[in-house]
Amino acid sequence: MTEIVLGVGASHSTLMNTHWEETVHKDRAERFRDALYAARDEIAKARPDTVIVVGSNHFRGFWLDLIPSFTIGVGECLASGESGTPKGPQPVDVPLAQHIADALVEGGRFDVAFSARLQIDHGQSHAIQYLLDGLDVEIVPLVVNVFAHPLPTLERCERLGRAIREAVLAFPGGRRVAVIGSGGLSHRLPWPDWRDPHGDDEEFMVGAWLNGRDNWQDYDARRRQIIRAAEAAINPEFDEEFLGLLERGEAAGLTAHTTQSLEEIAGNGAQELRTWLLMAALLDHVPGRRLSYEVIPEWLTGMAVAVLDPATS
Repeated sequence: MTEIVLGVGASHSTLMNTHWEETVHKDRAERFRDALYAARDEIAKARPDTVIVVGSNHFRGFWLDLIPSFTIGVGECLASGESGTPKGPQPVDVPLAQHIADALVEGGRFDVAFSARLQIDHGQSHAIQYLLDGLDVEIVPLVVNVFAHPLPTLERCERLGRAIREAVLAFPGGRRVAVIGSGGLSHRLPWPDWRDPHGDDEEFMVGAWLNGRDNWQDYDARRRQIIRAAEAAINPEFDEEFLGLLERGEAAGLTAHTTQSLEEIAGNGAQELRTWLLMAALLDHVPGRRLSYEVIPEWLTGMAVAVLDPATS
């Protein structure tokens, strides 16, 4: 029998790896990092065989030449390794991944994209680095498009989470499955709407997203400069509201937002909360437990970690 044993939502930031010493609010950064390690211990305690890692695209594994809304890795999985995150092949639970893809399509509910040679970036690999460190598990990578408009609606993401839950529980092979949602909370990245860039920096970014498939590293230095020059735009009130929903088992309430309203309130980076929403739906929206919430302007982001444990609900 296959069961879903734990869910974890966690923010990510490559600046943890590249600019730790320059972080001013080191006490906040340390509390967040400690919460990641505590969540890692929770995952280890749950003894999963497989972890579904739901993450976002940052134009290192996907480019504007082809952007699916949802992509499941069903074969090889390669991490791009930017900014000190893991690089190279990642172990995939191929039978479970292929079962999920088949079940979604054959059930007539979701025509998801799939990849037998998926390249992921820190949208997944940051979670692998900190939450799966030292654990002998395989993954099922799921990439959600959160930065290249048009985006899948929040309601569609929640429905996909519920559909994947049904598929996982019906898997005949027998697995203990954990789920990670990686991304968010509120933040604004200096990234344009690719359909309407303004100025040299935005034109450069769109060019990198369109042409970087074979040479994304060539764009990284200037890209990093643009990001480091950005000012933080964090909305702690929104973050607290969302975490409250998660703690009450009401994360589906996020679907009241449109893509536009979410960006207006919490920034374009908050579109990554689709990953948390998918994770919560996979856990059947059991009440969550917050491990940390920190406002870290040097990382541009409201950083949080939360655990959803069906055994304690």
